Amino acid sequence: MSSMMQFSTCLPADWRSGRFLGRLDFGAGPTPVSIVEGELRSLYSLAPTVSGILERFAENGAIGPGETLVSAETVTVRTGNVDTAVPATMPRLLSPLDLHCIKAAGVTFAASTLERIIEERAKGEPQAAMRVRKALSDPLGGGLRQIVPGSTQAAQLKQDLLRDGLWSQYLEVAIGPDAEIFTKGPPLSSVGTGDRIGIRSDSIWNNPEPEVVIICDSRGQPRGATLGNDVNLRDFEGRSALLLGKAKDNNASCAVGPFIRLFGEDFSMDDVRAAQLDLDILGPDGFHLRASSDMRRISRDPLALIAQAFGSFHAYPDGFALFLGTMFAPTEDRDTPGEGFTHKPGDIVTISSQRLGRLQNTVAHCEHTDPWMFGINALIANILQRQPN
Repeated sequence: MSSMMQFSTCLPADWRSGRFLGRLDFGAGPTPVSIVEGELRSLYSLAPTVSGILERFAENGAIGPGETLVSAETVTVRTGNVDTAVPATMPRLLSPLDLHCIKAAGVTFAASTLERIIEERAKGEPQAAMRVRKALSDPLGGGLRQIVPGSTQAAQLKQDLLRDGLWSQYLEVAIGPDAEIFTKGPPLSSVGTGDRIGIRSDSIWNNPEPEVVIICDSRGQPRGATLGNDVNLRDFEGRSALLLGKAKDNNASCAVGPFIRLFGEDFSMDDVRAAQLDLDILGPDGFHLRASSDMRRISRDPLALIAQAFGSFHAYPDGFALFLGTMFAPTEDRDTPGEGFTHKPGDIVTISSQRLGRLQNTVAHCEHTDPWMFGINALIANILQRQPN
């Protein structure tokens, strides 16, 4: 479904004083744009991709003036695929990511660590989750929050849990020296705010994962942050961690947006460290869930996670985006008592944060989301077509 919205409604309240980077399609194809001092500017003449713009990012945060279009406050955009009810000339809001490899850090909060272990021991069966949760909450729940990953204390806890038969592969990445870093999706695969977000139709236990996403350039330097939904299929990953690819990387299973807020004098990594993400799920059945994720409770610092994603072992010549993980793993029953939460098609998922804005998507089965047709070949062809004669 296509819709229209006032551009500024998805931006944070202080957007007029911030600097933002994203993508719009004005009809000719994806165009990097910035919002600086309340003005919407096209950056296409500087570089045809957001990845390329960030490579030009000077240490003082200057990205070039670009071409001033209009006041961002006056812009109306469409989201989702084109339909006859929306003028084709209206710009479409896209995910702010293009050539970036989309990476994610997992098991970075104590609360979600416990839920991953529950999935593992329940073998992906939601009916068994309540029993396992009760058995593990006392020995694992509170102590994990006090452990510094990779510390001597963490190593001792590992030995204690091994002795008691409570050790898990998820604890290895939660408190061990090496973080879980996986590929969430390929370049150009993420969807933006207003688009449908996908879950597999053969999944019966799944949930959204509201996260802060850090955008880094090819040198591994963090240049800004945005919001993301790292959709997770709990039944698939619970059956086997080797099914992580199927649990995480599916059509439209990664939403990012609305814009990248650039680091600078008005916004820094300390704002990320202090961020609270609010989650609102409104179902077509009248179900309503509200929750929040507090970045102050993350077990590894964002810079430490970036250092584990990038370095001499792994380079990203076009830059990368890194999901930082979430403490959110809903356990509230939706239908059958004891089975907890799972998505239904038509759920409206809204993730918001005071400094980053609002990311909203409607859940659909992957095969019913907007087809992903615009890949790297299409982007190259579009850039060549738009070159002046």
